Amino acid sequence: MELKQPGSDDLSHDIPVVRAMDRLTSAFPSEGTVHQVAVRAPAERAGEVRAALETLPSRTEGQELFAHDRTPAIRASADGSVHTVAVGTPHSPKSDGARESLELLRAWVPEAIAPVRGAEGAVGGKVAQGVDFTGHLKDRMPWAVGFVLLLTFVTTGAVFRSLAVALSAILLNLPSAAASFGVLVAVFQNTWAEDLLDFHSSGAVVAWLPLFLFVVLFGLSMDYHVFVVSRIREAAPDGANVRDAVRDGITRSAGVVTSAAIVMVAVFAVFGTLSTVEFKQLGVGLAAAILLDAVVIRVFVLPVLMTALGRWNRWPGNLTPARRSRNRGWAVRPTATGRP
Repeated sequence: MELKQPGSDDLSHDIPVVRAMDRLTSAFPSEGTVHQVAVRAPAERAGEVRAALETLPSRTEGQELFAHDRTPAIRASADGSVHTVAVGTPHSPKSDGARESLELLRAWVPEAIAPVRGAEGAVGGKVAQGVDFTGHLKDRMPWAVGFVLLLTFVTTGAVFRSLAVALSAILLNLPSAAASFGVLVAVFQNTWAEDLLDFHSSGAVVAWLPLFLFVVLFGLSMDYHVFVVSRIREAAPDGANVRDAVRDGITRSAGVVTSAAIVMVAVFAVFGTLSTVEFKQLGVGLAAAILLDAVVIRVFVLPVLMTALGRWNRWPGNLTPARRSRNRGWAVRPTATGRP
């Protein structure tokens, strides 16, 4: 999955405003997307810093990734400790060309100021903001996913007093999130659905969307899961065996789960008709995942899994058959010999 921040590249170039921006950028490249280079050093090194920054135009000369309509001006703070220079690029902030120019500058600036003792440099701007934000999300997403999974496991295990049910909840909720990511890649990183959904593919998914989708979908999936498993659990203490309890629980909850899913799919599908690509991706991803979760996971996969587990649904509790109160544990119908 390719991630990036949304920008003007995601809009159709048939839009008058986008065409006007393209003409302005073509006529004045240095006034469009700009990298802000900043260097901090002791004030007595101001001359050395200025000399180092003056080498940047010579490095960008002849590079199509940078604008050449004017020479970048070096500015200094009042005390001479900070120097900045704006380096333009003819590419839009979220384009591949802008990101490549940022990578070059971030490699050149440390080399240029290396001879200056005590100097520190950085490259900022809109391009850097998008790249750094996307990188930060990629780095933090495993931690967020791990926290959600751990919290789900602990909470579900405590509520149902069953580690098997807690583990199955995680295993059953992950496929819907994975399917959502797959749909986003298939639809929005390719061009075959552009006319169908009226969007311009940038070959990527909005950077913040995967983490947002995962958290929301996991919460919705757990809502369905707890509701269905609770109905199954209620049937077990009434003397039903596991198979009968699963059949009874699914029968009692299927109508509610399916109706709720239909409403949510319809609501989120409306997002796919909006003009901005991030809302289109949000709506399509949520609608596809909820449809899969409610129709396939909860109606088919969950009953099969719980029936196959049988008395292990109570693990690590007492695996011997026992009739318990309505609000505690799992029970199976004892046979004439007292065994399940």
